[in-house]
Amino acid sequence: MTISRSRSLALASAALLALLALSGARPYDRATWLLEVFPVIIALPVMWVTYRRFPLTTLLYACIFLHAVVLMIGGAYTYARVPLGFQIADLLHLSRNPYDKIGHFFQGFVPALAAREILMRGQYVRGRKMLVFLVVCVVMAISSVYELIEWLVAVMFGEGAYDFLGTQGDMWDTQSDMLFALIGAVAALLLFSRFHDRQLAKFYFEGN
Repeated sequence: MTISRSRSLALASAALLALLALSGARPYDRATWLLEVFPVIIALPVMWVTYRRFPLTTLLYACIFLHAVVLMIGGAYTYARVPLGFQIADLLHLSRNPYDKIGHFFQGFVPALAAREILMRGQYVRGRKMLVFLVVCVVMAISSVYELIEWLVAVMFGEGAYDFLGTQGDMWDTQSDMLFALIGAVAALLLFSRFHDRQLAKFYFEGN
């Protein structure tokens, strides 16, 4: 593990903590903010604790950073009120704020790379086709569990969960959320598999 990489990751962690505090300073709704950023609150300590024993590739760390930023922005504004989403809606002539779909795209994109890395490093899978199949299955399982969590929150809190659900009146919101997670997973595999392989090879042989 190089000193420069460790310093860069420490700076990235500090930046995420600062952004987390900023997003939580005056969120639109405190409960919604906590629900949206909870994955970040869990992931950061886990990565700190496992850094020496099971460090991740730089690519995966960078993707996790971007995903965390997407979650924190959504938490601060609520997904239906993120300004960037309104700009995209105006540009594409959409009837709803689509920022939540960006979140679900990343919900597929980043776990796909994480699952791929864990499966490859643990040598749990033989054959590229089976690797792709299992990565997509993991992503869809994560996406479906998240939708079940949203359903549970809606049952428990009723209208108070509206901002967390972010359906914006779309009766097919659950299905489209899972579709965007699938698109994110496929995009990650198509765009970054070779680059990920090179990073893993460098990781094994050079300790980076």
